[in-house]
Amino acid sequence: MVDFMERIKWEKLIVATQETIYMTSISVIATFILGLLLGLLLFLTDKGNIWENKPINIVIAAIVNIFRSIPFIILIVLLIPFTKYLVGSMLGANAALPALIIGAAPFYARMVEIALREIDKGVIEASQSMGAKHSQIIFKVLIPESLPALISGITVTAISLVSFTAMAGVIGAGGLGHFAYLEGFQRNNSFVTLVATVSILILVFIIQLVGDYFTKKTDKR
Repeated sequence: MVDFMERIKWEKLIVATQETIYMTSISVIATFILGLLLGLLLFLTDKGNIWENKPINIVIAAIVNIFRSIPFIILIVLLIPFTKYLVGSMLGANAALPALIIGAAPFYARMVEIALREIDKGVIEASQSMGAKHSQIIFKVLIPESLPALISGITVTAISLVSFTAMAGVIGAGGLGHFAYLEGFQRNNSFVTLVATVSILILVFIIQLVGDYFTKKTDKR
């Protein structure tokens, strides 16, 4: 047990955990905002909705489908020039953020669209018949009515982002993935890899618990 404790570089583990939490938190916030906007546009510009516009809907759907289909590790490589221009480096936690956000936002956008489609059309029509403006329909009907599904969706997305940070860590983005690869795999130290894995699992469990709590709190059914 003493040997096990000595083989773990606890200071580096704490820093790696902080980096993973930082990358996940920033990317979740940005993904929620961008994904919500894209999801609303997908829904509102679709046939029969208040901003019906087929050309715009096709363009947005194509963008979402393309970026949602690219494997994350390939997306990181494709975004190297953009990341270097934006951040100035391909190393560190900040360098992982563009790929994390661009990779997760389209995925969440589809979940937002699905959540909005589940809203009873009668509720929207009733709001329109009462003279509600488009902004009121969006912020007082669509978002409140779909809130439990939106929270559930961002919870799933946040868990995916934790795994994305681990992949980004392998190519130098920092975090628990980088710690597991550099201190564990490359140095043939399975204990380090195990501890890093357990740390990631704990983060995932916490995210799931928090997400489930707020989903139940906002569910009016």
